[in-house]
Amino acid sequence: MKQVLSAQKLLKILVIDDHESVLSGTVDILQKNYPNAEVLTAVNADNVLNEISILQHDLIVMDLSIPEQNGLTARPDNGIQLLKNLMKKYPNLNIVVQSAHVRTLVRIRLDIDNHKGGFTIADKSLSSQEMLARVDWALKGLTHTKDIKGIHSGLEVKPEWIKVLNLAFEKGLQDKTIAEEMCVSERMVRHYWSKLQDALNVYPEEGKNIRIQTEMRAREEGLID
Repeated sequence: MKQVLSAQKLLKILVIDDHESVLSGTVDILQKNYPNAEVLTAVNADNVLNEISILQHDLIVMDLSIPEQNGLTARPDNGIQLLKNLMKKYPNLNIVVQSAHVRTLVRIRLDIDNHKGGFTIADKSLSSQEMLARVDWALKGLTHTKDIKGIHSGLEVKPEWIKVLNLAFEKGLQDKTIAEEMCVSERMVRHYWSKLQDALNVYPEEGKNIRIQTEMRAREEGLID
């Protein structure tokens, strides 16, 4: 059963964003609309899981493009991994993803589908009132994901395909090295490519590099940054 909070309960909200202006703006909006709430902040993924276990927050409002630790580069992958861990460890936690990278959530579509708490999307282009509506929905235990491009398209991507994409296009590795990194055979890597390309509707065309076409489609679908 989804967690629905009483209006009388003192809310504990955690806002995660590494942009100071966005962070302070979000906190200000939340405090004005939930004056009795305790609103805390974090600027990276480090120690968030531990903080939640100690303070037992009712709601998380988080960006996806965040650094893993202070001083490191902000990447959507960090937010995606943190979000996946949060949903696994706290299946009833209410979550609002407030980000300009919401399309990357297609990578964890099944995790979102299985999450029991409220889960809503608030693109950073939304107005304050629209964002607050998503917060209210999440606190009521509702799910709203229609803003995620492709999440309802039936596209199913396996974790090993995502790893192949990242090793190839983020780290620039060739199939032999990808196979070594993944502890599989080169033949299995080629099998992953074939299955992935079929899922993305990418097929050999004369005069076109199929790997480049695969990369373009994967980025369009939010599978890689």
